[in-house]
Amino acid sequence: MKKTSLVTGGAGFMGAHLVNELLRDDNHQIVVLDDISGGFLETVNPDVTFVEGSILDAPLIDQLCKQYNFNYIYHLAAYAAEGLSHFIKRFNYQNNLIGSVNLINAAVNYNVERFVFTSSIAVYGENQLPMHEELIPMPEDPYGIAKYAVEQDLIASKRLFGLDYTIFRPHNVYGELQNISDKYRNVIGIFMNKIMQGEPLIIFGDGEQTRAFTHIADVAPHIARCVDIPEASCEVFNVGSDKHVSVNELADLVMTAMQKEVPVKHLREREEVKHAYCAHEKFHKVFGKTSLVSLPEGLGRMAAWAKSVGPRSVPEFSNIEIRKNLPEGWK
Repeated sequence: MKKTSLVTGGAGFMGAHLVNELLRDDNHQIVVLDDISGGFLETVNPDVTFVEGSILDAPLIDQLCKQYNFNYIYHLAAYAAEGLSHFIKRFNYQNNLIGSVNLINAAVNYNVERFVFTSSIAVYGENQLPMHEELIPMPEDPYGIAKYAVEQDLIASKRLFGLDYTIFRPHNVYGELQNISDKYRNVIGIFMNKIMQGEPLIIFGDGEQTRAFTHIADVAPHIARCVDIPEASCEVFNVGSDKHVSVNELADLVMTAMQKEVPVKHLREREEVKHAYCAHEKFHKVFGKTSLVSLPEGLGRMAAWAKSVGPRSVPEFSNIEIRKNLPEGWK
């Protein structure tokens, strides 16, 4: 008997890679739900059932759950722009919180075996380093607040309804298929797109803020197989690279990968956590070794892909709700 899974955001970067991993199992039927707001139809694997629609459409979600009787829901649909989330609060909470609640409701009502949720290290805020799962989350932006609220709702849903879950907190994931035309998120994609257009790289502040960048190949396979691992049941895991670099160092590495140098322009510092990187001991105990793709290697892979698709135009976000203190370069 085939297993069936719903993957939200399956036309997006992480979702598309996750789908490809799930399809390694011939006994797995996949339904992708995506509104194509941040992904592309051409990234959707042709071997899945694709439904164009929104996680805000609760009746559609109920219809799909009733029709396919999903064993698992992998919820990756989100608008993951931490800095911008301060200025799009309503949009953020609708898409990152209310949409998630619609899926949790359906998972409970239709007896889904496990709900797999991609949260974010944004839940930690400015916290002890390296950040680990036993820390008390202190999110500093609406995006992180929404993600942490969903985590808490999953814990409550397990307690009251018996809904099994696994929560991943990825950080700064990059790689082939990433949306490089969004100027508000995915700094590596932003850098590569600007380099292909011969434009300067924009860095907010002094560039000494640090992050650990993780190639998608070190993330998607583990998310895919967590439902088959009993020790992953009702647990939260950081997932990502153990090595962090400054944004200044990243800019140099990206230019090396793209084999082209452009000027670097520093703008006024924006409101963001200065240093964010995680410990992964808990993840390693359950899933084994990660961070197998070094940053230079991963950037080389992504650079080759980016050159193959070419530069993309960068649209403005059309629904800014608060313009007060909007960072320079986003106005």
